[in-house]
Amino acid sequence: MFHCKREIGTIIRSLGCFPSEAELHDIIAELEDEEPTGFVRYEKFLPTMTKILLERKFRPITEDLLLQAFKVLDQQKNGHLEPEELTKYLTQEGESFTQEEIDEMLSAAVDPDKNAILYKDFVSMMTFDDTR
Repeated sequence: MFHCKREIGTIIRSLGCFPSEAELHDIIAELEDEEPTGFVRYEKFLPTMTKILLERKFRPITEDLLLQAFKVLDQQKNGHLEPEELTKYLTQEGESFTQEEIDEMLSAAVDPDKNAILYKDFVSMMTFDDTR
């Protein structure tokens, strides 16, 4: 059985692991065959993913820490960010997001009535309960 390598990130994230894009690239490179086909063999994926899960690698950050990060970005201290502000941070600071990733995030983050990102609500919606 094979997995399309483009879907490996989705699979890994659905299992509660959140590697950076660089870390994800390294995982995929490790899983690929000698001659890349665009697919990853299940037989190679399973032991690698099992090890990642057992070692509890790539755990998500806590809701409190994520909320603190949004508060730092909120220079007006008004409890929300404008979509343009977040877009600027996502493209000009740290690991750059693609336009597709930004559009997807904004579609979930922006309150349609206020045309703003009410980050307390957004953080609650996007954090992962790691108590399992």
